[in-house]
Amino acid sequence: MNRGILYGVAAYGMWGLFPIYWKLLQHVPALEILSHRMTWSLGFVLLLLLVRRRWDWLKTAVHTPRTILLFIASALLLSVNWFVYIWGVNAGFIVETSLGYFINPLMNVLLGVLFLSETMRRGQWVAIGLAALGVIYLTVRYGELPWIALTLATSFALYGLLRKTAPLGSLEGLSLETALMFFPALGYLVYLEVAGTAAFGHVDMQTTMLLGFAGVATAVPLLLFAAAARRIKLATIGILQYIAPTLQFLIGVLIYHEPFSMDRLVGFSLIWLALLVYSGENIWFSRRQPRLHPVGD
Repeated sequence: MNRGILYGVAAYGMWGLFPIYWKLLQHVPALEILSHRMTWSLGFVLLLLLVRRRWDWLKTAVHTPRTILLFIASALLLSVNWFVYIWGVNAGFIVETSLGYFINPLMNVLLGVLFLSETMRRGQWVAIGLAALGVIYLTVRYGELPWIALTLATSFALYGLLRKTAPLGSLEGLSLETALMFFPALGYLVYLEVAGTAAFGHVDMQTTMLLGFAGVATAVPLLLFAAAARRIKLATIGILQYIAPTLQFLIGVLIYHEPFSMDRLVGFSLIWLALLVYSGENIWFSRRQPRLHPVGD
């Protein structure tokens, strides 16, 4: 459990700093950045597998249709999440991307109830209701759903659910996901190269290095997250996830000076209150547990 929490803190801390990384590549189209993430990530995880000599799982996974289908689904969810996040950051919506990851912990709780038979207490229902109220308020005031935030929250919550129930370990699972994404991504990069519009190797050294390093920057927090998801409850993952959106929000407002109006403050405050209620209820419940269930029972 302690190791799982450390893995989670490290993963979310790295994700929280990602806006700075992607902003350095804002002159590159989001789909091209996404393709480099997919391509270089496979190279990095294959290197890890080679060093650790962990290949036994591959034959079983390839010959198990359920496993392949499960990881096709997780790879698609990951691709959607990556693309929307990169596009949102570089289009000037860092604050809204942070909203998605503020909502995500409560989405994790809902999925735990729906698919893992986890029970939800009254305080948790109140928290989800407050978060829903915040989303509705923002939708009414701005005239449209905060689709970036909702897409990020939903896609990553579903991804976390699939990885928690997946039959492969963190490294093996990520290897299979990146392998499934590799050929479409590589094909697109080849197309860009032939068309003469590729950024890699044609703009400047910093761009080339950042695109090439995207595999390491992507794979490391994902491996940490997958390892955490297999060791701790989805509810605990939800609490740890506050780290990433808090850092993203601060980066968007303080470093890149994105607008944060009074309407946004009201909507965000409802969601922050929801997270406060949810966390406080969790702490209260955990402290009552020893008295409710004595050691001798």
